Amino acid sequence: MEPVGIKTLECMVYIVRDLERSRRFYVEHLDFAIAGESTPEHEAASGERTILFQAHRCKVLVVAPVTEESRAAKWLKTHPAGVAELVFQVQDADKALKLIESRGGTPICDVEEQVDGDGRALKQFGITTPFQAVWRFVERVQKGGLYQGIKGRELGEHNSLRFGHFDHITSNFSTLSPALLWMEHVMGFERYWGINFHTVDVDPARTSGSGLKSVVMWDPNSGVKFANNEPQRPFFDASQIALFVQDLRSDGIQHAAMTVRDIIPAVRQMREKGLRFMPTPASYYDMMPQRIEQSGIQRIDEEIETLRELEILIDGKAEHAYLLQIFMQEAAGLYEEADAGPFFYEVIQRKGDKGFGGGNFRALFESIERQQRAEGRI
Repeated sequence: MEPVGIKTLECMVYIVRDLERSRRFYVEHLDFAIAGESTPEHEAASGERTILFQAHRCKVLVVAPVTEESRAAKWLKTHPAGVAELVFQVQDADKALKLIESRGGTPICDVEEQVDGDGRALKQFGITTPFQAVWRFVERVQKGGLYQGIKGRELGEHNSLRFGHFDHITSNFSTLSPALLWMEHVMGFERYWGINFHTVDVDPARTSGSGLKSVVMWDPNSGVKFANNEPQRPFFDASQIALFVQDLRSDGIQHAAMTVRDIIPAVRQMREKGLRFMPTPASYYDMMPQRIEQSGIQRIDEEIETLRELEILIDGKAEHAYLLQIFMQEAAGLYEEADAGPFFYEVIQRKGDKGFGGGNFRALFESIERQQRAEGRI
């Protein structure tokens, strides 16, 4: 199938009620820089205030409503805070629109020629998706540039934590097949990886638990990847995926994984700044030497006690090829406020492994399960 021409996942659009709280989170906890802000003219026209946060190639456009008629206000009437849009850079916007529409995609507008807040030209269009988030495609007519109504500047590698780019986006669905078929037949994505998992696998006598089916789809030309989950029986309605859909009040984007050059100093710095992560039981690290041996990794560069201290997870299959990952606490937990939403970030360092931490699903699920049990939800 002819590729749509995606070059990169450029930006996430995150809608919130409290823009200043987001500013503190990105700047103080993650050392993102402010790359741009909405112009007064854009705020008056859209009824929204926007800040563009950037760490190298990770960009997050955070939007808060100023008026009740704005798009952001309408989102927040039916959802908590969350990701409402993904922005992809494409080689040719006109060609991309023609291909997507010919395959049954649903554009919400024609290709529009626009300028960013600094007058640099761009072409863009958006489409509806099964993710309950708009996918927007931008062609940079002039090198660099930001977004319509945003004034600022493109930044370099500024970030003391040394984030790189979005490794993948993970979404949760009540039913997965329609989204997979859409990605395959409309977007031309291919299957990359998959796993089935349930906490009752180890103990069938359990009276509660959580499971999922996960399928990763990717665009081979750009390397853009999407991990997609649905709940599994038994305990379907109490599964973590179903609870996420309940919390978001729709299917949608659960988390974004950001690459990092060296995860140990990055996580240590984030913890020192007060950022909280999903906890990992001590037994995970007690069994780590055996898991490393059985997985085929054989050896790692890091000290296990350092990984235990920081609660970093490890996974891999080939000799001395593995990944290190950790999951931040969801926004609702960080702020102790349900309307902050169930979205969270993953931090990942790849050291030769291109998988998705299948061996860590149990640790992550057990961690989320403990939190939900403490909240009285399961």
